[in-house]
Amino acid sequence: MLPTAKTLALCIGLGAALSGCGGAQHAGVATTATGAPSIDRIEMDLRYLADDAREGRGVGTAGLDSAAAYLARRFAELGLETPGTVTYTQPFRLDSSAPAIAHAGVKATNVMNVVGLIPGSGALAREAVVIGAHYDHLGLGGPGSLDPDSMGVVHNGADDNASGTVALLETARILRDRRITPARTLVFVAFTAEELGLIGSTHYVKNPVRPNEATIAMINFDMVGRLRDDALMAIGTGSASELPVLLDSVNSSLGFALKTVTDPWGRSDHSSFYSASIPVVHLFTDTHPEYHRTSDDWEAINLEGVRKVARFAADLATALATRMERLTFVDVPQPAPVAGGGYGASLGTIPDMSESPGGVLLTGVRSGSPADAAGIKGGDIIVQIGEHDVKDLYGMTDALRAHKPGDVVVIGVMRDGKRLDLTATLGRRGG
Repeated sequence: MLPTAKTLALCIGLGAALSGCGGAQHAGVATTATGAPSIDRIEMDLRYLADDAREGRGVGTAGLDSAAAYLARRFAELGLETPGTVTYTQPFRLDSSAPAIAHAGVKATNVMNVVGLIPGSGALAREAVVIGAHYDHLGLGGPGSLDPDSMGVVHNGADDNASGTVALLETARILRDRRITPARTLVFVAFTAEELGLIGSTHYVKNPVRPNEATIAMINFDMVGRLRDDALMAIGTGSASELPVLLDSVNSSLGFALKTVTDPWGRSDHSSFYSASIPVVHLFTDTHPEYHRTSDDWEAINLEGVRKVARFAADLATALATRMERLTFVDVPQPAPVAGGGYGASLGTIPDMSESPGGVLLTGVRSGSPADAAGIKGGDIIVQIGEHDVKDLYGMTDALRAHKPGDVVVIGVMRDGKRLDLTATLGRRGG
């Protein structure tokens, strides 16, 4: 039975410290923290998140807020602790002038990540492993939809990414039921606003509940609901030298047809963590014809597959949380943009899509790029390119389009409150 509304409010505020909060029953891996068989709970969670009533979990909808509240309740039921705050939520406000928000035409609005912990114990407890999934989707269509004439139609996003969110809950349930106190703290995060440009994970990395330098790895669930022929992809294995062997070891008892992809850069939340020099693994069961379409509904989800992927993640998280040594981070250059993706010159910067501080804030630069050679760094704010003032990403795009590859220009940046003028030789877009 679910807690009463009064008990639930206390649970959300105080987390696992209260009895009667629906904490883990420890009845074995086949039951959830509420006592229901886990496959039934997976279906229940999935159907709630991917229901039409959630309005496609689009930013600015009541449905997204309802999903966040549901996840906070589930974290309480699972016995996760709050992250040193009164509630499980990490609220923040979206700035309508931020590049990703302005491009999507979304008004300024309040959103939230949802965060819960299984605390570690001992000398390594201050270190952390983050396990995350984004819970937002496309709402009622718009630029991200691949369905023609779908504006105003609910996009339920059952695989993208209700499946990953449910796998996050199932992983927490498995780890709680094992009754193993990890050496490192396990941090579970349901990210918001991923579809607008990794905004929730970017906010978390800027405001982590455990320091980024103490976070040894991040496991990301994004689209894990269409397991076919036991084919699971683990993306980002090049981010730490130990990951390929570690993943093979974890898989030895589960028998996935495991395909590894070394590239740790990608259009999902793990790349926010990799930009902060944290090793990453993105679990993915591949795309399908319903991707970003109105037909991505819960009935097509492989529920048993979600449970098996969660078991893999739970074993991987356990291995990461209990090993004595940290992973060895590998700096993999970000791939250059695909040729044909635009025109004009290239600088090789990685913009922060969540803020617009009177210029273009950078999360990093590509290794070996013109920006790298010029001494431009992550955290810099570009305010001028040549003769062109840069007030936002559109202004930066226009400035680069006004130049050609090989031009030598002065790049004005703000760093630690001071203006620096750095000289860059612009490169070729896609080259």
